[in-house]
Amino acid sequence: MKVAVGFLVIAMMFTDLDKIGKINSLKSEAKKAYLGGDYQTAIQKYRYLVDSMGVKEDEVLLNLANSYFEIRDTTNIPSAYQPLTQSTNAKFRSVANQQLGVSANRQGKLEEALNHFKQALKADPANEDARFNYEIVKKKIEEKKKQEEQQKKDQKQDDQKKEQDKKDEKKDPENKDKKGDEKKEKDDKGKEKEDSQKKDQQDKQSKEQQEKEKKEQQQKEQEQKDNKNNDKKDLPPSVSEKLKEMQMSEDKAKMILEAMKNQEVQYLQQNKRKATKPKDRGKPDW
Repeated sequence: MKVAVGFLVIAMMFTDLDKIGKINSLKSEAKKAYLGGDYQTAIQKYRYLVDSMGVKEDEVLLNLANSYFEIRDTTNIPSAYQPLTQSTNAKFRSVANQQLGVSANRQGKLEEALNHFKQALKADPANEDARFNYEIVKKKIEEKKKQEEQQKKDQKQDDQKKEQDKKDEKKDPENKDKKGDEKKEKDDKGKEKEDSQKKDQQDKQSKEQQEKEKKEQQQKEQEQKDNKNNDKKDLPPSVSEKLKEMQMSEDKAKMILEAMKNQEVQYLQQNKRKATKPKDRGKPDW
């Protein structure tokens, strides 16, 4: 009997050792996948450790929850972090609440996020990430409240105006038509202002174009004037005075000079041809 009990104890010890070895192996594989960014594999192995092997260690639970957080699995994030918010270790409680706060903030659940950040700071006042996120979310909530208050104020003023308009219509049925006329007049003025602005813009562009054309014309006239002055400079002062006495224009005088030059050139060419004829050797050079 004692031998049988001894064998049973030994068998249980080997079974426990085998289980411990398997757990350690799975932990190692899961952590390697987690650190390598393979969160799906990490989730699979950590899930097996928790569900099938009964492992409830804070580090295993945190890595599992963080893997869900990294892939933004909003369905499993709350349930994965929840056990850690009850941990005896203040650091784990703080980190779990901080991550739940970040997840809630992503979904626009600002009040829920703010509460988680508060719990994170209560668990660990040195958690600077939780403190920073707390201030950010708090500011968001304050701004949102201001916007809502302003919207309520605007809506109240709009409702009061509508109510007053109804009362005015009852007192004075023509008031509705007057308001319609006022609106039409306002629209007409707006259109008139817009048309005026367009016209001013067109006038400005037209004026700029005219100024450009005028400048180009002035430049062209100046060039013509400069060319004419240059032509005048070609004639000596004495010739210009003679032309005035003869009552002859400079352009006509130029034409006559050109004709005379042409005749002179022709005369020189003819003389050149005559000079190139061979001399009669029987006659003296003179």
